[in-house]
Amino acid sequence: MKKLEGTGVALVTPFNKKKEIDFQGLENLLIHTAKGVDYYVVMGTTGESATLSHDEKLAVLDFVKQHNPKKLPIVYGIGGNNTQQVVDSIKEAPLKGVDALLSVSPYYNKPSQEGIYQHFKAIAAASPLPIVLYNVPGRTASNITAATTLRLAALQKIVAVKEASGNLEQCMNIASHKPKDFSLISGDDLLTSSFYAMGGAGVISVLANAFPLIFKSIRTYSAKGDFKKSALEQFKLLDINGPMYEEGNPVGVKLVLRELGVCEEYTRLPLTTASRSLQKRIISLTKPFLTKKG
Repeated sequence: MKKLEGTGVALVTPFNKKKEIDFQGLENLLIHTAKGVDYYVVMGTTGESATLSHDEKLAVLDFVKQHNPKKLPIVYGIGGNNTQQVVDSIKEAPLKGVDALLSVSPYYNKPSQEGIYQHFKAIAAASPLPIVLYNVPGRTASNITAATTLRLAALQKIVAVKEASGNLEQCMNIASHKPKDFSLISGDDLLTSSFYAMGGAGVISVLANAFPLIFKSIRTYSAKGDFKKSALEQFKLLDINGPMYEEGNPVGVKLVLRELGVCEEYTRLPLTTASRSLQKRIISLTKPFLTKKG
C-alpha cells in the first residue's frame, strides 16, 4: 500500500497536569513530526489508547484530521481480544478521512493460530478500509507466525503487517514469500534499516515522535541503496532506545518531547512519569539531539 511507505509515527497523546488531553500539545506534535514522517498512526499503544475513553479517542482522531499540516495519510487503531466488539467498533467509527486501520492481535486470550486467522478474517470482512495487522508478542502473549501472516495476506482487505516480534527470521520468511502488494512494516525502531534492506516498507515508530528527521534520513539512504549510511543513522538511536521503554511506553519519548518543548511528559495511570534517575539518563543520552529539534 503506497500510502504506508516510509515512517509512520505512532503518535503519543499529550496530557496536561490534570491528565486531560492537551490539544495544543497535540498540534505541536503534528507540526514537529510532519518534518520527517510519512503518515500518522492514531490510537496505537503509544497513544495510551488503553486509558482513553471512547469519546476521547474519537476527539483525538478528529483533531488529527483537522490539524494535519501536510495532509499525511492517517491510520487509526481499532483492535482488541473480543472479535465481535472490534467488528462493532469498526462499523460505528467515523472513518471518513482515515486511510487504514491498525489492529493488534488478540491479547490475554492466547488464541491458536486458527483463532488468530478467524479473528482477522472477521475484521477484514467488516472493515471498509485496508487492515494493517499488528504482531507484538511481548504485549499480546501470542505470536502471529509467518505462516498465519501469509495466509491472512491473501485476504483482500489485509494489506500489511506491523511486525514487532523482534524475530528477524520470521520477518525474512514473510518478506520472501509475501504477495507483491502486501507490506512488511517494522514495529521495532532499531530494525528500521534492516527492514528496508529486506524489502520492507518502513516502520511504525515510537521514537519518530521525537526524532522524525533521523527516520527521514534512514529512509532516504535506504531508498538510494546506501545501507551503510542508513545504518549509521540507525546507530544514533542505539543507546537511546533501551532507556525509553524501561518504565513503560510512552514514558521515555514523552520526556524527550518535554525537553524539545513540544508537549508535557504526563501519562495516565498505571503509567507514571519517568523516575528522576531515568530522567537524568535519558536527558544525558538525548542531549546531542535536543538542539536539533528532531
